[in-house]
Amino acid sequence: METRLDKIVESIHESYHRFGAINHIGGPSLPSRSSVIAIMSDLESLVFPGYRAEEALHEDNLRHTIGEKVLRLCRHLTTEIQKSLRFKYFQELQQQGHSDADYSWTAAERVAAELLSALPDIRRRLRLDVEAAFMGDPAGKSHEEVILAYPGVEAIMVHRIAHELWNRDIPLIPRMMSEQVHGQTGIDIHPGATIGDYFFIDHATGVVIGETTVIGNSVKIYQGVTLGALSVKKEAADKKRHPTIEDNVTIYAGATILGGKTVIGRNSVIGGNVWLTSSVPAGSTIYNPPTDHIRRQKDSELPDYQI
Repeated sequence: METRLDKIVESIHESYHRFGAINHIGGPSLPSRSSVIAIMSDLESLVFPGYRAEEALHEDNLRHTIGEKVLRLCRHLTTEIQKSLRFKYFQELQQQGHSDADYSWTAAERVAAELLSALPDIRRRLRLDVEAAFMGDPAGKSHEEVILAYPGVEAIMVHRIAHELWNRDIPLIPRMMSEQVHGQTGIDIHPGATIGDYFFIDHATGVVIGETTVIGNSVKIYQGVTLGALSVKKEAADKKRHPTIEDNVTIYAGATILGGKTVIGRNSVIGGNVWLTSSVPAGSTIYNPPTDHIRRQKDSELPDYQI
């Protein structure tokens, strides 16, 4: 058995040389997935105090609890952001003969502080998202139920945090955050997407919102909606590839809207299973012919007999 295990070890080691593109050996440490998940949990508990924590919160211990979490988050965020920045600048700084450690730690501290400073405004915006979900779903019984149970609220919360890091050119971590919540909820929002206030994803599963999507205020979308790109060519990566959705638009289940030049005008309604690759003006209602009408029309043409 020992000889067999030696051969297995040698085979795996040899594969590291053959398949280099999936190795990360000898470079800077990468962000830890488990640490990023823990950071997300702590951020959630600050955004929605009393919802995501086991302990009961009271006003007399609230400031102490906030301080403890902010200190822990600052330390952990700085550590993981530093890893991301070292990954980003490793080769460039080595070529210049500089040590990247001091530079990246200072920059990481600054970004961590900026993210934590943004939490009050993120909470303001999430308050509007929760209200949009509560008012937009007749089945919603309370704001508490919306926060505890609605996957769309979970996804947009993580997005609003990841988007702050994305806007500061932090690699890796924003995608790690968005893909973690994607796996939990089935909602795929790229951290680069720009999303306005009072946003609601109803039922949520299967929603895809691409990197350069721009969504205005008071937009509501249903399950299975795709806001995607017409082209998936790598050379188009730096161009606007995804649609713009203006204010007060509703997009029903299964609709697909593609293309960076596609603009859905404000106050429009896009029906279920609609496929759009061009713009529609403000106030439009776009829908497919109802299939029950088509079926009835065809049935009326059938011979009058039963099988």
